[in-house]
Amino acid sequence: MAGILSYGSYLPMRRLPRQVIADATSWFNGALSGLGRGERSVANWDEDTLTMAVEACRNCLPEAGRDAIGQLVLASTTLPFADRQNAGIAKEALLLSDRTHTLDITGSQRGGTSGLIAALEATVSGKTTLLAAADRRHAPAASAAQMINGDAGAALLVGPGEPLAELVCARSMSVDFVDRFRASDARHDYEWEGRWIREEGYMSLVTQLVTETLGEAGLRAEEVDHFLFETPMPGVEARLAKALGIRAGAVARPLFLEVGYTGCAHPLLQLAATLERATAGEVICLVGFGQGCDVLLLRVTAANDGRKPAARFQDQLARRKVETNYTRFLYFSGELEFEEGMRAELDIKTPPSMLYRDRKTILGLVGGKCRETGVVQYPRSDVSVAGNARTRGTQEDYPLADRIARVRSFTADYLAYSPDPPSCYGIVEFEGGGRMIADFTDLPEPSLEVGQAVRMVFRLKRTDQRGFRHYFWKAVPVTDQNTGRQD
Repeated sequence: MAGILSYGSYLPMRRLPRQVIADATSWFNGALSGLGRGERSVANWDEDTLTMAVEACRNCLPEAGRDAIGQLVLASTTLPFADRQNAGIAKEALLLSDRTHTLDITGSQRGGTSGLIAALEATVSGKTTLLAAADRRHAPAASAAQMINGDAGAALLVGPGEPLAELVCARSMSVDFVDRFRASDARHDYEWEGRWIREEGYMSLVTQLVTETLGEAGLRAEEVDHFLFETPMPGVEARLAKALGIRAGAVARPLFLEVGYTGCAHPLLQLAATLERATAGEVICLVGFGQGCDVLLLRVTAANDGRKPAARFQDQLARRKVETNYTRFLYFSGELEFEEGMRAELDIKTPPSMLYRDRKTILGLVGGKCRETGVVQYPRSDVSVAGNARTRGTQEDYPLADRIARVRSFTADYLAYSPDPPSCYGIVEFEGGGRMIADFTDLPEPSLEVGQAVRMVFRLKRTDQRGFRHYFWKAVPVTDQNTGRQD
């Protein structure tokens, strides 16, 4: 058998109430007040499409071995690099084999569902695919898109084995239907008139393909148990389901009020949330839209019953920190420039040659463990730090990213430059051994405590004056909704 073997999702901790945007901008655009309900997820300053995709993959992988993964596919319309394979960076962070095939999918917001169809087709040859989708879409201040968008990532493991959901039928339609576009040198999307998108795009194109796919599968519309389709226009999914003959109760709970519309990630995010509660035999209709559409019919298997994901979607919704400062949100998202001072002018360049040689250490957070003394150290060194036993050449790779650590010391530095002052860093000690100096991020209120448990997350460290993004690992306090993992 083949199908979806595992799933994971990732939501940034920060949430921005839409009313905060409306209060700050409705003097200019009064229509925004009508969109003031609910909140949207917003990435921290050190998060982007790549870091969210990596975290979603980490939440997807614990129940399956990574050695079996044949390819890693990353779908996004907001990839950080235009000419550097983003999936290749994610592969390094996840410590996948150098023989893993990596691929970026971009150019359409149905990239996530298109990637899923391709991954399911690849199972015919016995290949296992780790599929990730993430987006951090930018929008001008005082725009409806800034209200509607949300930041998130989702991941699926697809391949042969005992699937949680198996493919019944899938069909695609590709037409140059320009509901939105963004030129290669532009920062923001340009969206066409909403009524035309709704009537000609959603109500016509999607209705046509869903009907054809159900007919090919020999299913009736009323047999669909979960209808997964959400647009940037709240309410369209219910109207579309009614036109198709799908039961109102089958329409998936919209994520708009709690997360926003998350672009490429959205269909897979809905799928991950649905699989957490779906039961064996139920039929899922998953739709992706963007210059055409994809429709997948999936049937949930008995293997999904009782499965406990590494990080439940509902727990990630509960793990939230309300952002009430609209100016800070604009700064973090790059829509507003600040005078950052002389300390921000320090430019530290990592030579690509060094990054290549030390990619396991930097991108994978791999330390060393002495096979004679058992001492763990980071970074790995040819000379062991074990007391009274300075052995040489005895270090073996020792991954640290999935190990819980404890805070041993911390400093809140208001003098060092940080986009979110103070800069907080200190020493963490991993369970099983090993210490390192780490930055802390996504901090709770009021502060850290010595001895507090933390887990490591893949984040943006800095962007140098060349525009090169430097990624590394930071420590995040463990909460009830984010328990961390221990291999």
